[in-house]
Amino acid sequence: MQPSPLQARRVRALFGALFTSLAALAALLTGASTSHADTTICETFGSTTIKGRYVVQNNRWGTSAPQCITVTDSGFRIAQADGSVPTNGAPKSYPSVYNGCHYTNCSPGTNLPARLSAISGAPTSISYGYVSGAVYDAAYDIWLDPTPRTDGVNRTEIMIWFNRVGAVQPVGSPVGSATVAGRQWQVWSGNNGTNDVLSFVAPSAIDSWSFDVMDFARNAVSRGLAQNDWYLTSIQAGFEPWQNGAGLAVTSFSSTVNLGGGTPGDPGGPSGPAACRVAYSTGVWQGGFTADVTVANTGSSPVNGWNLAFTLPSGQQITHAWNAGISPSSGAVTAANAAHNANIAPGGQVSFGFQASYGGGFVKPAAFSLNGTACTTA
Repeated sequence: MQPSPLQARRVRALFGALFTSLAALAALLTGASTSHADTTICETFGSTTIKGRYVVQNNRWGTSAPQCITVTDSGFRIAQADGSVPTNGAPKSYPSVYNGCHYTNCSPGTNLPARLSAISGAPTSISYGYVSGAVYDAAYDIWLDPTPRTDGVNRTEIMIWFNRVGAVQPVGSPVGSATVAGRQWQVWSGNNGTNDVLSFVAPSAIDSWSFDVMDFARNAVSRGLAQNDWYLTSIQAGFEPWQNGAGLAVTSFSSTVNLGGGTPGDPGGPSGPAACRVAYSTGVWQGGFTADVTVANTGSSPVNGWNLAFTLPSGQQITHAWNAGISPSSGAVTAANAAHNANIAPGGQVSFGFQASYGGGFVKPAAFSLNGTACTTA
């Protein structure tokens, strides 16, 4: 029996609704398997990592009013930014994302600190999201120091002001204008009581940009605010709010530091990444151990400034180190040279050590890399 036209329409409608429901269910299941749950951080100095290589930090220090950031898989946005501080003083916070080391918290796998003369380039890109109703600057920070320190305040801070809203200004006073990385900037210079600050202020807001951090580092050197044998310790991008700030966002951030800069014979400038060999000897007791690490330059070029990266097995945590700065204290760590052992001549070697605790069975690190080059083990 043939169905009536009305019955046929009802059947088609029934199957259509069933198909739509199944499609929606499939989309829901697919979305559940691929979606990324954002993380909200409200702790004063709370942080997390993104992309397995950058640290995002709340970094609220100038006010007791609540501030929260929502961390995405590519950046962050300020979810709450209560309170305000006078615009003729310091901002209330610097929520930011960074590559490098900030108060001993180093981003995973970073090769910073790195000597300026050993860096061939530091390409980066950044995209900002701005809002109205707040007083702030969008600040890209570059930190330089005479030593490869991973803690505390560095000697020189370079600030790139992508945008500023309200009656706020950089530290110091204007010292002229300059063209850096193909853009025109108003330049400010001063000291905030703890470090020198060199600021480059954009004449109008920049939403996104790709550039080389080294262009600004070289400008600082040319002004006598750094030297080629100093170290780049971190590259950061975020906001300095004075009033409000909810909704401000870093929508994307990338930072790479390419080592192997300089020219042969130039002090502090290796001709390229060196071949290397690492000897790792230990003294182990129940719950603790010491490690003596020897890094040999088996290449034909000098190493001037080094970072040795390796991963401590689970359960191990460094409590003390000598002849190198090591951070963080567990997981993927980086040992940076001290001032007295920064150079490794071809055929030469340097040594450092540390004491650590461990739980469970004792295991040695599986691999080492020097300035981004994999080393053999002795």
